Amino acid sequence: MSTLAEEEYVVWPFMENPKYKPYWFERYDPEISRKWLWKNWTISIYASGVYLMLTFAGQYWMRNRQPYNLRKPLFIWNFTLAAFSIFGFLRTGPDLWDVLIGPSGFHRSVCVRDSLNPPTAFWSWLFVLSKLLELGDTAFIVLRKTPLIFLHWYHHMTVLVFTWLCYPQAEPIFRWVGVMNYFVHSLMYSYYGFKALRFNVPRQLSMMITLLQLSQMAVGLIVNLYAMYAKSVGWECARSTQGFQILMAIYGSYLVLFAKFFYKTYFKSGKAPTKAPTKASTKVKSKRK
Repeated sequence: MSTLAEEEYVVWPFMENPKYKPYWFERYDPEISRKWLWKNWTISIYASGVYLMLTFAGQYWMRNRQPYNLRKPLFIWNFTLAAFSIFGFLRTGPDLWDVLIGPSGFHRSVCVRDSLNPPTAFWSWLFVLSKLLELGDTAFIVLRKTPLIFLHWYHHMTVLVFTWLCYPQAEPIFRWVGVMNYFVHSLMYSYYGFKALRFNVPRQLSMMITLLQLSQMAVGLIVNLYAMYAKSVGWECARSTQGFQILMAIYGSYLVLFAKFFYKTYFKSGKAPTKAPTKASTKVKSKRK
């Protein structure tokens, strides 16, 4: 297994802030998980490759078969991930907010390694692990034979590698990545959970969620560009060149693809989407269970 240079590893120590009291399950040593990801980063590459092969192999296997309904499993899946995302946002969002409202808040939130606390560290770790779990979204699309768009599998595959590479570097900008993603996913998975229950969800809500996804990518690019500007003028900023390049490439491509999806879905076709751009569709094609 390939390893990154041990001397490049940076320790981000805890600050015991009484405002953020951890639950018993949130008490763990984040350096163990970070170092393991740091040394075994190529696992994310292999996992993405296996995911892609299984996705298209599954489509081939289903080509002459009737689609499965899976409405109840899809409901459970979406609401489980919605609950996880809501809790993750509630445990990481206050930390970002407290940093932002403090002295030089925006700069500190992007560039300075401070205020790390056990709950934030724990849910940042779960955020990375959740990208493995979310690969299961595609299984519903394949088994239910709903359209699989490029944006879906590209997003799932690359976000796994992106988080796996960036989390161990302990860069403060990860605050933004995690909090924004938790927030958007809490709404998105809830939306598709209700769709699985056959609720008549307004088209405007679907549009709002896609706009939030677009905004997430735009804000990610803005904070990333700020970090590189700060470094270029000599300000303190814990941001690596590798991390900058990865985030620019990933978020830049996401912004283009989500913008294209948004235009095609809401303006060109004039119809509400039957599937999430990156999540499992709720449209049912047959009664098979």
